[in-house]
Amino acid sequence: MTATATLAPAVVHAHVAHRRTRPFRYEFTHRTTMWLVDAADPDAAFPRWLRPLAAVRAADHFRSDDDRPLLAKVHAHLRDEGIDWTAARVLVLVNARSAGYVFDPLTTYFCLDAQGRLEGVLAEVHNTYGGRHVYPLHVAGGSPAQVDKEFYVSPFFTVDGRYDIRVRLTDDSVAVAIALTQGGEQVFTGSVHGDLTPATRPRTLGAVARNPFPSHRVSALIRWHGVRLWLRRLPVVPRRSREVTKGMVGT
Repeated sequence: MTATATLAPAVVHAHVAHRRTRPFRYEFTHRTTMWLVDAADPDAAFPRWLRPLAAVRAADHFRSDDDRPLLAKVHAHLRDEGIDWTAARVLVLVNARSAGYVFDPLTTYFCLDAQGRLEGVLAEVHNTYGGRHVYPLHVAGGSPAQVDKEFYVSPFFTVDGRYDIRVRLTDDSVAVAIALTQGGEQVFTGSVHGDLTPATRPRTLGAVARNPFPSHRVSALIRWHGVRLWLRRLPVVPRRSREVTKGMVGT
């Protein structure tokens, strides 16, 4: 994929879908507003006076005790993990912070070289307990990345199995699709996709006006679906102390 012309910043009117297949089938879809931003200037789309309602803050990603800009945090993470991507440009699919709150289940960092070719992807997963975990995805060549599940997300899934993750970024759309396999069976799939719309001032204001509290809505929907699963007597998997600590440090 060559992405030197990929639009950023852009509004993403995203479609989100989840489906579990075990021990019973349960699925849902919803729409939300996301943004594709350049990590070098993640707030470029948002006028300063609008940032109480829409902003992308570096503190909400990677280590919360690291106050460096977002692009510097991406580069530091790559160095710390021994990943040799140059990440000359990093495009980020992200939820915006609004009214002092952000919840972004999946932040996706598309790391490009100086020629605009995709080197790899960082998938930063956030859970509702305040934890973060970053998976490096070696997706060059178009094949799905495979990584072991290492982080507690849903209280209804154990921390084991394998994720197969596909990504797509073109000049006019973005998509991420995830499948979880446990015990040799695919038990969950999730996806987010949407078209890229230039984040001009009028379009940015329109997107924020139509959906001013996307993180609040996403967080409420997750809890609502969790209650429905619990009412259907789906067993809750308790968190282990190792998983709590690992999630909170964000690595």
